[in-house]
Amino acid sequence: MAGLFESEIREQPDTLRRLLEEGRGEAERIGAAVQNAAPRFVVLAARGSSDNAARYAQYLLGLENRLSVALATPSLFTHYASPPSLAGSLVMGVSQSGQSPDVVEVVREGRRQGALTVALSNDPASPLCEAAELRLSLRAGTERAVAATKTYTAQLVALGMVSAAVARREELWRELLALPAQLQEAIGGGRGLEAAARTLAPASRLVVMGRGLHLATAFEVALKIKETSYLTAEPYSSADFLHGPVAMLDPELPVLLVSSGPRPFAELRDLAKRAKAAGSPLLVLSDDEGLLAEADAPLPLLGGAPEWLAPVTAVALGQLLALELCRARGVDPDAPRGLRKVTLTR
Repeated sequence: MAGLFESEIREQPDTLRRLLEEGRGEAERIGAAVQNAAPRFVVLAARGSSDNAARYAQYLLGLENRLSVALATPSLFTHYASPPSLAGSLVMGVSQSGQSPDVVEVVREGRRQGALTVALSNDPASPLCEAAELRLSLRAGTERAVAATKTYTAQLVALGMVSAAVARREELWRELLALPAQLQEAIGGGRGLEAAARTLAPASRLVVMGRGLHLATAFEVALKIKETSYLTAEPYSSADFLHGPVAMLDPELPVLLVSSGPRPFAELRDLAKRAKAAGSPLLVLSDDEGLLAEADAPLPLLGGAPEWLAPVTAVALGQLLALELCRARGVDPDAPRGLRKVTLTR
């Protein structure tokens, strides 16, 4: 019998279908408001997995909507009581529960300053949604596993829906509607997971690397591995890794590279070769056959999602890797030590 973590990984295609079918009207209202407000920049407030969804939004809204996007610094709003100017901005709060006080306070302050405010949450009656002018409900149903899976991919898709609505490009909506089937293929066709988990099981540390849209994937996969199997997994931009941390490469440090789509960044291939030369066990999650061929443990990414939506299918394969690693290490992903479903930070 599948546990909660596994069950919710496998629920994700249906979750996204429901969000796309029922949430377009909300996304369109947000898109129209953004077009009318013409914000100079975007500030995203989030914590945990939601913060990784915000990283995705930094690239997505820049790529598809030419918007400059920054991550909020919530402590300025709470502990320091010195919020920056948000005039002329779009302030978005992204939160599974919508309850974290510091995220809520960023949105409240944005509204006090006259910014357009938007909440993306799984609870439309949450304090975050009450604080914002506009909201998009994730419609993921109750997420019972402590480690977020379906709410994370719902956040990515909700951000994609907002992007499509702002851009007014119907082809983006067509690609969104094709995503649940692509995600189903990626989840159902996952190969190489047991071998990859065996490679990681004896390790005490791991680096996970991506770039561009997949920087968020690297951060989220590293987080899932840390919180479910307690392996010290550190995420990096592949470019940043070359600026110093590359010196860590050795036979005791496994490397997981995440890449897909038409932009296999050149330094990823270089890093794969350098990892191999240093004796680092190399795992590759990708649809790039050349990069997969370099791997000690290849994780082929199926589904064929377009580049801007591939972080959804790729992170699902990363979630399955985290699940398989828990099995290999003999730990229960449904009972991560020291964690609760809702964490209230100020």
